[in-house]
Amino acid sequence: MTATSPLYTRCRLTARPSFVWSVVFKLKINSVMKHLLKTANLFKSVLLVVILLVTFQSNAQTKPASSGYAPVNGIKVYYEVYGEGRPLVLLHGAFYTIGMNWAELIPELSKTRKVIAIEMQGHGHSPFSERKLSIGGLASDVKGVMDYLKIDSADVAGFSMGGSIAYQFAVDHPKRLRKLVIISSTYKTSGWIPEINNAFKKFDPEVFNNSPIKTAYDAVAPDKTKWKPFLDQMIAFAAVPFNVGDAKIAKINAPVLLISGDNDGLDKVELMKTYKLLGGGISADMGAMPKSHLAIVPAQGHVSLMMQTATILGYLNSFLQ
Repeated sequence: MTATSPLYTRCRLTARPSFVWSVVFKLKINSVMKHLLKTANLFKSVLLVVILLVTFQSNAQTKPASSGYAPVNGIKVYYEVYGEGRPLVLLHGAFYTIGMNWAELIPELSKTRKVIAIEMQGHGHSPFSERKLSIGGLASDVKGVMDYLKIDSADVAGFSMGGSIAYQFAVDHPKRLRKLVIISSTYKTSGWIPEINNAFKKFDPEVFNNSPIKTAYDAVAPDKTKWKPFLDQMIAFAAVPFNVGDAKIAKINAPVLLISGDNDGLDKVELMKTYKLLGGGISADMGAMPKSHLAIVPAQGHVSLMMQTATILGYLNSFLQ
C-alpha cells in the first residue's frame, strides 16, 4: 500500500524520451532520499520519498482509445481502454491514479493487448462514496467493470492494494480470470513485515497535503472537497486486517506471476509460502515447471519496483503469452 533504484541499463533513449527524464529524476531522488532518511520522523520521511517517486510515472501516459464510468454496486468506477487484443485489466495501488501507477507500461502493453485500467472507489476520476471500503467489494467492482465492457475473461495485474484486490478477484470470480499478475502485494495483512504494519498504525494524512499526490487528485477528482473524507476512508480501510485465505489461494487454477522487490516490505517467508500454495517452490529438474512463477527483483523497494519498466514489461510479455 505504500516505499533507489539503479539506472536503467538497457534504455532505448531515442524511442522512449521519457526514460531520459526518469534517469535524471532518479539521480535527484537518490540525493533527496539521503537527506530525508536522516530526519527525526523516519515514517514521514519514507512517505515523502513515496510521494516523490510516484510522480515519475505520469509523464509517459498516452491518451486512451476510450474512457468512461461503469455503474457498479451502487457507485461509478472510472476506466480507460487502450489498444486491441486479449484483455488485460490493470489495478493500481492505494492513493494512486492510472497515470501514477501504469503510465510507463501502458504504451508498451497496449501495442499487443486491449488494456483496461481502472481507478478504484474514490481514486482519481472515480467519485468518492460513503460505501465502506473492503477488498471483497473492490474485487466485485472489477467484475462489474468487466461486465459493463462485455469482457468475459481477462488477464489481471495488480500492484500493492491492487494486487490484494486481484487476489480476491481470482478467488471470487475464477471463470473471469485467465492469468494473474501480483506486483509487490499480498493476500493477507501478515504478508507484510511488521515494520510496514506498524507504520500503517502511525499513518499521518497531513503528509499528503501540498504533495504531487494531492495535485493529481485535484486535477481529476469529480469533487475536490472529498479529499479529506477520502484520506480518512483509506486510513480506516488500511487499519482493518484482511486475509483472503490460504485454502482459497491454493485453489486458484489460473497461472500466477508473483513479482516482488527484494526489499519491498513483503515478508519473503510468507511470499514463499504463497508461491508453494500456487504450486511453486519445487525442483523443476525433477518434474514439470510450475505454471505459476516467482520473480524477485534485486535492490528494489515497494515503489521503486514500479519504476523498473523494462524489467516488469519483460516479465509481463513473457508470462502473458
